[in-house]
Amino acid sequence: MSAAPAARNIQSPAHRSRWGIFLAVLGPGLVVMLADTDVGSIITAAQSGAQWGFKLLLLQFVLMPILYIVQELTVRLGIFTGKGHGELISETFGKGWAYLSVAGLSVATTGALLTEFSGVAGVSHLYGLPRWVGVALAAATLLTIVWTGSYRRVERIALIMGLFELVFFGIAWASHPSIHEILDGLLHAPITNDHYMMLVAANIGAVIMPWMVFYQQSAVADKGLHPEHYRHARWDTAFGAIITQAIMAAVLIATAATIGRLNPNAPLDTVHQLSEAIIPYLGNTWGRIVFSLGILGAGMVAAIVASLAGAWGWGKSPAFATRWSITPKMRPGFTGSTPPSSWLALRQ
Repeated sequence: MSAAPAARNIQSPAHRSRWGIFLAVLGPGLVVMLADTDVGSIITAAQSGAQWGFKLLLLQFVLMPILYIVQELTVRLGIFTGKGHGELISETFGKGWAYLSVAGLSVATTGALLTEFSGVAGVSHLYGLPRWVGVALAAATLLTIVWTGSYRRVERIALIMGLFELVFFGIAWASHPSIHEILDGLLHAPITNDHYMMLVAANIGAVIMPWMVFYQQSAVADKGLHPEHYRHARWDTAFGAIITQAIMAAVLIATAATIGRLNPNAPLDTVHQLSEAIIPYLGNTWGRIVFSLGILGAGMVAAIVASLAGAWGWGKSPAFATRWSITPKMRPGFTGSTPPSSWLALRQ
């Protein structure tokens, strides 16, 4: 499917209503935000709750508009130019800066994939399976999704996997947090404490990731969104920013109300350590199943987004003479729709 047919499909009579257009546009922002709550981010939120109770909860909500602002800029660039991030850097600042940005992206995506696969390995260990089995299955699944799917199919699979993260809301509810303690934590932040500020920095770092920028801009272009879809794409991004930070808050609440209250010094550096610490409060059988679903959802959607961000970053970089896309008719040789010539369109 080329970009133009995708756009026409969004504008078809079946999608003329406001909600119909929004549902057709929905995807890139929500997927990239669900990927933002990856395995590393979940561990960071868990450590925050265990060590500082609810004192880092307010930060999760403060980061919502910050995350939205960063990703909304990629929506503008993708919609009004129809080009990926690396490609746009090359045209605007030169090939040297483009190579540097894509090289940094490669380091970031490699680290992200290692983190996500370590989470999957931790889930395998929960069920008594060798760690390599989980990693091999996750890698095979990832390769199958990316190599055999169009953008539309990949987006749907990523959304389904990402929705598994919603189980963390149930985990937070099952932890029975104290409303009084939550309010107290929201009002008292020990900003003069170095250890507290270190976790503040870790939470901020867990929210802003370079592969998210590359992914969303290319996804917007691959989906064939045009300037008339800009408002709906912004809502897609805003909704995703709220969801992902709410999931982080849910993880923090769950660990603060359980581990933080009874065993604040428990090591929480890996998925296995986190599972051993929190599952006893949830029930060994259902707690293990629900926790595993959340981790697998977080790890797999982040792995999909990070790997595609890397592929798009190099495929649309100056290293290649043609533009690459996972949408069948947008592979090398596709020119796409003509973007507006004036950068003033970015201000609309």
